[in-house]
Amino acid sequence: MAKVAKKKEPQGFFKFIKWFWILFISGIAFVALIFLSASWGLFGELPPYEYLENPQTNLASQILSSDNKLLGKFYLDDNRTDIKYEDLPENLVNTLIASEDIRFRDHSGIDARGTLRAAFFLGKRGGASTISQQLARQLFVGVRSRNKFETIQQKIKEWVLAIRLERSYTKEEIIAMYLNIYDFGNNADGIRSASRIYFGKEPKDLKMEESAMLVGMLQNSSLYNPLRREELTQKKRNIVLGQLARYEFISEKERDSLRALEMNINFNPENHREGLATYFRMYLQRFMKDWIEKNPKPALEGERDRYNLYLDGLKIYTTIDSKMQANAEEAVSQHMERLQAEFFVQNTKKRNPTTPFLDLTDDETERIMERAIKTSERWRKMKEAGKSEKEIRDSFTKKTEMTVFDWKSDTKEKDTVLTPLDSIRYYKTFLRAAMMSMEPQTGHVKAWVGGINYKHFQYDNVIQGSRQAGSTFKPFVYAAAIDQLRLSPCETLPDTQYCIEAGKHGNMEPWCPRNSDFKYSGKDMTLKYALANSVNTVTAQLIDKVGPKSVVSIVKNLGFTNEILPVPAIALGTELVNVYEMVGAYGAFVNQGVYVKPVMVTRIEDKNGTVLYEYVPETKDVLSKEVSYAMVDLMKGVTQGGSGTRLRHSYNKNNSVYKEIITGYPYELTNPIAGKTGTTQNNSDGWFMGMVPNLVTGVWVGGEERSIHFKNIKYGQGAAMALPIWGLYMKKNYANEELGISKRDFEKPDNMSIITDCEKFVENQKQDIELEDDLEDLDF
Repeated sequence: MAKVAKKKEPQGFFKFIKWFWILFISGIAFVALIFLSASWGLFGELPPYEYLENPQTNLASQILSSDNKLLGKFYLDDNRTDIKYEDLPENLVNTLIASEDIRFRDHSGIDARGTLRAAFFLGKRGGASTISQQLARQLFVGVRSRNKFETIQQKIKEWVLAIRLERSYTKEEIIAMYLNIYDFGNNADGIRSASRIYFGKEPKDLKMEESAMLVGMLQNSSLYNPLRREELTQKKRNIVLGQLARYEFISEKERDSLRALEMNINFNPENHREGLATYFRMYLQRFMKDWIEKNPKPALEGERDRYNLYLDGLKIYTTIDSKMQANAEEAVSQHMERLQAEFFVQNTKKRNPTTPFLDLTDDETERIMERAIKTSERWRKMKEAGKSEKEIRDSFTKKTEMTVFDWKSDTKEKDTVLTPLDSIRYYKTFLRAAMMSMEPQTGHVKAWVGGINYKHFQYDNVIQGSRQAGSTFKPFVYAAAIDQLRLSPCETLPDTQYCIEAGKHGNMEPWCPRNSDFKYSGKDMTLKYALANSVNTVTAQLIDKVGPKSVVSIVKNLGFTNEILPVPAIALGTELVNVYEMVGAYGAFVNQGVYVKPVMVTRIEDKNGTVLYEYVPETKDVLSKEVSYAMVDLMKGVTQGGSGTRLRHSYNKNNSVYKEIITGYPYELTNPIAGKTGTTQNNSDGWFMGMVPNLVTGVWVGGEERSIHFKNIKYGQGAAMALPIWGLYMKKNYANEELGISKRDFEKPDNMSIITDCEKFVENQKQDIELEDDLEDLDF
């Protein structure tokens, strides 16, 4: 039987299969070896797993208002505030995935299809970096090297780290981390800062086209910078919108309509010298440095033993109300711009050759300028640079280009050419202002304005500056008299020149104060009328009756910290005080005699929400309820018929008072208001302290030097310089009913023994006189 021949299999096919599997397995082994090598650190050290689980990024500390608005931040290089995935809008997440990593939900850190495509087409049809890989590069790898070999090493490390990140975090956490870590330029570190800086809103409020612009910036925020390359950035935004349509997140019709929209950038720079509550934020910086110094951090091994205000992401909860703060800043700017215009008119070279100084000799002016030169930033920096005194002084007389403050400009700045010496004199021509507003029952400070413009005038006149109080000090004298002598606001004293002889109350010489108008009516005046019209002769009689020591004792209990000499002259406000202390002290009058120390910070938390500090109120009983109410009733007279009456005026174009540049505001306030104006010698300081049942506000206006002032009292009095700011501020507050500013009368204690109703007081006096006469007629 013939043998059947076996069919020969082609040797080449087996060989192909064999080598295919060898190469395939070798390739897998090689890739595995690369990954293992990278994980072992052969391509450079990788962060430990503990660091992956808690990556350290620099976080800005946040300043939060009482109505939960972000007032500002403390940061060094990174203006970053992390937000959670839940706070990201869906349109932003969809835009990110469509533009950067459409298979993000399906891969485990490395997109195989994208990697093979990039390798096959050499990256010409898009890269292969997933969101996880980009996050790994941002967190741990750093800027891509230009060296090809180092680039490959970096890419391998990104793959390894991306896989580890996918194991440690959910997809949602990776998206949030990536958007939080990215630097969008212009101090916009992270998506929250970027949203606020470029569009003036929180991320959750971003529109689709706004999200598309920000996602477009992820490729290169320096290149796609909407402030520098608006057209290029818009083109990139439109490409991103095209990706959304390609993957059916939006329709083509929506894409076209969104592409037609302008970008509408609403640039809100976030830095330490701009924004809301700048003066308060700088006070807060000092407060926090002091708190950090006294409160060491329970640090783990290798960590800092102190909190870092600029890196640790602290949350600082303050008492400031963002709406009231905005109202306060607007009121200061609105009035000071007009007041300054008049001041410039009165201080032209023609009217005042020594502008801006008045009543000074040449030597006194030179001393002021010399002090200003030596305390200037230019002097300090040149001295630190090792320059000689001659070189420094010569620099003050050389003209240079500079940007200076200017009320007339929309930006409040103008470019000019001046010598540094002329710029010092120029800045001294500007009147300064300060105001603070506080809830008297809690001590919570609601608004804080330390000056007219923090960028150009960084001295905080709320708490750093101390000036003479003028007549705003008189209520403390009246309070001592009513407390000790149980006087009624309706008691009368004569308006005649009154002298306290030498040797009495520690007086070295006779003290005979004059009224501001140098006139004496000779009539008996009620205490209420005398305080409302700042009659000095009556105040002198009161301090003589109770003695200066009792007045000093009261003001010390009301929070004043400066040394106050117990001499009669303090009755007219010769002592130095600041707005912060004055507001705290006046708060006790409204709060039924209880002084509550002003508070600005209620709570501090770390980045994880752990409470590090909570405020405990500091209070002190200083006056009785009766005395406090009598004082409030006295000061209501200031706005009912005294120097604060203009708060009651309504607008009348025929009323000459409204033709004046200073007093031309129709406040039209009809609710009960207690207050006190104050004007110091030569009109150097103008004050107004205003009170309603749940808000006490103090305002000061004056020059940097006491020699910078208005010539006459028409413009230089507190009622013209400071009161208008209070009136504008309160009118704005009352326009917003949500603020809850009271329009009611002040609470009167039950069973008042001090009579505040003057008609009743007079009737009682008549009855007492009649009773005395009847007793004299009786024959015992």
